[in-house]
Amino acid sequence: MIKASEFSDRRERLINLMEPQSAMVLFSGVPKIKSADEEYPFEVSRNFYYLTGIDQPDSILLLINVDGERKEFLFVSPFDERKEKWYGRRLTLPEAEAVSGIHNVLHNSSFQGKLDAALIDGIAEFGNVETLYLDMDRELKIAEDTYVKDYARTSAAAYRGVKILDAYPLVTTLRQRKSAGEVSEFRAAIRSTHLGINAALAIMAPGRREYELANAFLKAVNDDNGYQGLAFPTIMASGAHTTCLHYPTPVDVIPDGGLVLMDLGARNGYYCADVSRTYPANGKFTPVQLSAYRLVLMANKMVIDLARPGVSIKDLQQAVISLYERELPRLGLLAQGERVSDVYFHSVSHYIGLDTHDPYLHPEDRSYREIPLEPGVVISDEPGLYFSRLGFGIRIEDDLLITEHGCEVLTRDIPKEPEAIERLLSLGK
Repeated sequence: MIKASEFSDRRERLINLMEPQSAMVLFSGVPKIKSADEEYPFEVSRNFYYLTGIDQPDSILLLINVDGERKEFLFVSPFDERKEKWYGRRLTLPEAEAVSGIHNVLHNSSFQGKLDAALIDGIAEFGNVETLYLDMDRELKIAEDTYVKDYARTSAAAYRGVKILDAYPLVTTLRQRKSAGEVSEFRAAIRSTHLGINAALAIMAPGRREYELANAFLKAVNDDNGYQGLAFPTIMASGAHTTCLHYPTPVDVIPDGGLVLMDLGARNGYYCADVSRTYPANGKFTPVQLSAYRLVLMANKMVIDLARPGVSIKDLQQAVISLYERELPRLGLLAQGERVSDVYFHSVSHYIGLDTHDPYLHPEDRSYREIPLEPGVVISDEPGLYFSRLGFGIRIEDDLLITEHGCEVLTRDIPKEPEAIERLLSLGK
């Protein structure tokens, strides 16, 4: 569990990145409508959560950096007996202070007045504010009919002369390097993931439905992590479906002689595990499956050897492609006219954190692949090969913590050697 002192330190580092004479507003968000009067389960804004530890809707963080003075305010919902009867209790003001380390905790009904007092000419309660930062996450909904970009437009009209800037890249920059506390959350998520994989393997057999394995994984994870749930929807693919990168409908029967590709992860304190393993459904790889598996495993291990500060994800990707260009023809795994891009069509790595694909600057920004890795960054290591004409795909994915001189494989305890896999599967037969 992340301590309040760490949230305080994160906010201090963020304020150091803000322009002088500025303020920042971050919203926790609100649930989104699913259908009619039904809402999706609430998912807190990860940037807001990263800075406060508060996991409830209708909460707001206000940071002030003016004239060398720094102030921080947290706004949360007041007690509402009717709402709590329907939707459960919210944090009290003292509880929110204890979690976040913020001493100025107020009811959210006072937020707009406090912001007006800070930004409107003639009041300027904290001094002259020239810049207002807002988290411009494109999907962040902050009221029933309002997204943060709507709020940005009204703020620009209300606070003439105040420059509006995006807070998103500042916060996500901080999120890249993980603390010891964050790594502990990763380890807990990975432990739950390992238990869930074992539960799925315990019932894996030809003739089972893919979703039966996915359900076994989910139950084991929730039993272990206290119903914190999954990092992302489980990919449980078998047979020819293993060639689909994000196979969405695990309803098919697992075929005898086929492979089962699991891409899955638990979460702990919102920190995500992201693990892929590929297993023979009947407990034994065929010769061609084994040949391809060993090549993917070779690529996986090569990435582990290469991943270190100064190396980029683009470098790792090119190393995998070069390996495949050399080995696939030698092993006879490329058909006439096939290219490596036909059987390997995704990146070998991405950042991992409070999001399974932790953003760099913005979710759609792919420049992170060219940025040299730094100590404290957690990345995936997920080479794969997908042979539609052979009816199978293979992916092996580990989670790597970049250290001063290399990397630590956080998922090292989840077996991936083919001999270890076949031995593990034989124990239940």
